[in-house]
Amino acid sequence: MKKERIHVKGKWVKVALMIVVGAFITSSCNRDSETFEGPDLNDLYGEFTVLQDFGVSSPSIDFSTGATVFFTAQFSRITDWTIRISHASNGSVKVITGRSRIIDATNATWDGSTTIFPVFDVGSCSAELFVDADSSTHQASVTVRGTLKPNGTVISDFESAIDPKWNLFVQSGANMSFRTEDKISAPVGSKYFDMGGEVNWDWLIGLFDVPATAMGSNGFDLTSNPDDLYFNVVLNRPDSLPNGFVLFRFSEDENGDGNFNESSEDQYAVEIRDFDPGWNIVSIKYSDLQFLVNGVPTDPNGNGVKNPDKLHTVSCLFLADPNSGYAQVLMDYMVFTTGGPLKL
Repeated sequence: MKKERIHVKGKWVKVALMIVVGAFITSSCNRDSETFEGPDLNDLYGEFTVLQDFGVSSPSIDFSTGATVFFTAQFSRITDWTIRISHASNGSVKVITGRSRIIDATNATWDGSTTIFPVFDVGSCSAELFVDADSSTHQASVTVRGTLKPNGTVISDFESAIDPKWNLFVQSGANMSFRTEDKISAPVGSKYFDMGGEVNWDWLIGLFDVPATAMGSNGFDLTSNPDDLYFNVVLNRPDSLPNGFVLFRFSEDENGDGNFNESSEDQYAVEIRDFDPGWNIVSIKYSDLQFLVNGVPTDPNGNGVKNPDKLHTVSCLFLADPNSGYAQVLMDYMVFTTGGPLKL
């Protein structure tokens, strides 16, 4: 009986060993058949060659119809790359960057928008592909037959003098400037709005109000959905004058009486302080606006519901620390867009 028990134990030991060995062999086979996880070693260390030359999907394009154009190339391994599209005459530039082995419509499509202003005009453009892996440059050409037409409710493109229906207030400081100018290249058209001056007793340098009545019989005619509406403006702060900033206010006529009551109706705002020198598109979703008191968010005075369809007035206040000296900010193309930020 004793030997029998030992024999049975040994039998189960053998069976267990066979199961373990079989599982190990099966696991090894499965690992061999599975897709290797992690980067392909060739993408990291392989020799770099250009497998498909740099090209463009169409030699000419009319962006005004909503059409797009894309660039193509293919490499033997992944690399960082930059495409720089430059207008032949007006200085417009579009930059597209990526990191991939293949360049195609998924990562290199151009819709006519601009990275460095002014906006693109009709005419010939050169496209350059800069490849990090071998420091090479490749070229292609494309002709713009029609320019991108931004959609939206344009408050002003500042191509003419300030609308007399606007309320304009300018302090009696030094070297005051609240007028349209064309001293430098404008991002859109030929003119922009120049706000500048030195006021050593107050933060406010000047302001303007745009009432809904100045926009026509339908007012601003905006959607009721604050998550789908964007306020956009193109701003430029001179490199040597970082002290000026802009405050936009949006006053709502909640009860529909044609007036805005500051004590009982909502007014939302956004301060725009930190933007790079040169022309910049600034876009903010209406639902992200806040009620500000001295720059600090707090509860609004009305129903607390953002109602862009009830917008009564858009106000722009230009401000600077009164001890900081002369301040200046340039402005162009102020517009509401739906469905996404402004593209120029």
